[in-house]
This record gives sequence, C-alpha cells and structure tokens, in this order.
Amino acid sequence: MTLESLIKDQGKAAQYMLDEITYIIKNFEKRDPGSKGELQAAEYMAETLKNECGCETVYIEEFEEHPDSFFGWIWITFTLMFLAIPTLFVAPIISILLIAAGWALALLQFGLYKKTVDKLFEKKIGHNVTAIKKCKGEVKRRIFFNGHIDACWEWPVNYALGGVGFEGHIVISALGTLYYLGIASLQAFKTGIFKGIRPGTNLYKAALRGLIFAPFWVGMYFMWNRRRVVDGANDNLSGCYMGIAILKALHDQGIELENTEVGVILNGSEEAGLRGSKAWCDAHKGEFQDVPTFIYSYDTIHDPKFLMANYRDLNGTVKSDKEVTDLFMEAADDLGIKCIKGWVPPLGGATDNAAFLQAGFRSAGITGLNHKLENYYHTRRDTYDNMNLKGLGECYAVSVKVLEKFDNGAKQ
Repeated sequence: MTLESLIKDQGKAAQYMLDEITYIIKNFEKRDPGSKGELQAAEYMAETLKNECGCETVYIEEFEEHPDSFFGWIWITFTLMFLAIPTLFVAPIISILLIAAGWALALLQFGLYKKTVDKLFEKKIGHNVTAIKKCKGEVKRRIFFNGHIDACWEWPVNYALGGVGFEGHIVISALGTLYYLGIASLQAFKTGIFKGIRPGTNLYKAALRGLIFAPFWVGMYFMWNRRRVVDGANDNLSGCYMGIAILKALHDQGIELENTEVGVILNGSEEAGLRGSKAWCDAHKGEFQDVPTFIYSYDTIHDPKFLMANYRDLNGTVKSDKEVTDLFMEAADDLGIKCIKGWVPPLGGATDNAAFLQAGFRSAGITGLNHKLENYYHTRRDTYDNMNLKGLGECYAVSVKVLEKFDNGAKQ
C-alpha cells in the first residue's frame, strides 16, 4: 500500500472522524479548558493513538493555567471604562489613565495573548497529548499534525445575532471608549489635567450623550457564558482527528515510512488563550531540532469552500512559516482541491499555530471556516450533526498529500 491509496479513502477517513467525534461528545463531560471533560477526551485519544494507531511514543503532560482570565479581562476593562465617566468630573487625567489601562489590558490579554492578569483568576490543570509513530530507518524528517482538545464557552451574542451582531457590538463598545477618551483629552487640553468638567458646558452635555454606549458596555460583561460549554465538534475535535485519522490509516494499511516520523500534538485549553500549546512549547523547548520538523495546526475544519492555509496568525501579528504553508497549498493544487491563501485577521483570535511559531517551531495554520463568524462558531450549534464530511475528507486528502511530498523531501 502507498500513501496515494490513503488519499482515495478520504470518505472512509471522514466517516471515522465523525464517528469518533460523536462518541466523545456523547460519552464524556463538557471540555472547557482545564476541565474533567478535557482530560477524559485527552486520555481517550491517547489510548486510541497507542492501541489503534501503532504509536510507540504516547504521553500526556499536565500544565497549570488560569482559563477564566482569557475572557475575564473584559470585566476588568469595562469596569475601568465605567469608572472613567464619573472621574471626568473630578480630573480628566484619571479618566485618561483608566481608559488607557483598559485598552492596554485588552491589547495584551486578547490582542497578543499575554498572561497579563492570569493569576487573578482560579488555577486549573490542563493536559496535552503527544504521540509519535517511528519510521523504519534513520530519522531524517518529522511531521506533526496538531489540534486542540478543549471547547469554548458559548458566545451568546454570536448565537443570538450572528457574526455581524457580535462584531458590531465589540466595535460600538470600543468606539464608546474612544469617545470618552476624546472628551477627557479635550477637557485636559482646555482647563488642565486636574480640573473636572463643569455642569452646563458643551463637554458636560457630550459626556451625558455618550451614555448611549452604556448598554453596549453592560453587554460586554455577558459576551461569554461560563455556564454553557459548547460541544466543539468542529472547533476543534475536527482538528484533533485530522492527525489521528492519518495515523490510524497508516497503521491499518501497514504503511511504515522509511525516514519520516509522523506524530500528533493535541493541546488542551486553546480556548483559554493558547495556554496548552504555550505550555507544550515551554516543555519541549530545544527538542525536535535534530531533523527538519514541520507542524500543521488545524482548527475548525468544516466548510470545503473555506479550506484555508493561513500565512499570518494571532490577529494577524504572527507570520507563519512560508515553506510549511506553501507545501499545503501545493498539495491541494496537486489534488485539484480548492485551498485559499489567507490569514487570521484582527478580532479573528488565533490558532495554536501562533504559539508554535513564537517558540521557534516551523508551523502553519489550517482552517476550514469563514473568518467572518459563522453562526455555529462558539455556540451550541457546533454539534456532531453539524459537521461536513466533504470538508473533513478534502482536508484529510490534502494532509496525506502533504505527508507524501514531505516524505519525498519537498520543502526541507
């Protein structure tokens, strides 16, 4: 058997992924970051990799995290914004500093995924899985397929209003903060930084008119619902099972590569700000540098119209490895499968690809959704009966073709 034969079985592989994802969702607890359900799924996948995929090396690693911090910053930021309004009437410099602090926290905690206020929130334990299938001869190259095990807390605004309403709410709220920053700055310029706005002035009236933003700010406190964890079938059990399906197919067909190691990295707590992949990179700093090693990080493989190789990640701030990304595009082209050259834009968040890149690994991010938010994204609609077998199968086929080309020495 050859790798080419696996490509022809893409339909079978897609059904295997759907069956396994359905089993996990039906039989284990919800998989929010650092939860029992996340661990249950990690242990199940590790057993599958060992017993059904023939991986000689399989291990689970723990890491500490504070998952509520990733969205919890919203509470802090908008509390500072609310405090900035009354302080306009005391000293505009206080308002300016409060708004600036809120923006700095938002940019650091969400824009760049820094651990700015993590320790203000409850500590939990997350889990990562690593598995490697050895090759027959000398190791000359290595490839990892990556996905994240956890699922997100629901985003109620996206569920109720869709992506336009969700993003519009954020934009209006942000404009409100800039509106009050402008008022504070004008007052400071006109009368000094320690003299507050006086009743009856134009700036006083403007400050009152700005209260129209208050309902939107209140809504920001409810942008995520900690009491409801979505199933995360597409986001991101689909990404986990992309690599598992490849390893199982290799094992079932008795295919052993001569000089290429094939593995998977399954990270916990991506939805908490890439905490699992960051912990994995810290734990494996300096490893896997002996031979060319590529990592393909999959996230939300759903719609074949939006199969995408992302050349930038983390709100557009991190550049993917061009050769690793190009190889996926070339493999898709070889098979006549549509793959878009894209990026994870501002407000688009990030995939685990960003953490690998920041740690110096050679990585690319592969997604299968419209970055203009779909109605199932981070909502209760992300279920096993809302998956796309064609999307899974085509991504699988391209991934096997990537493995074939990589095994033959391409892009190294």
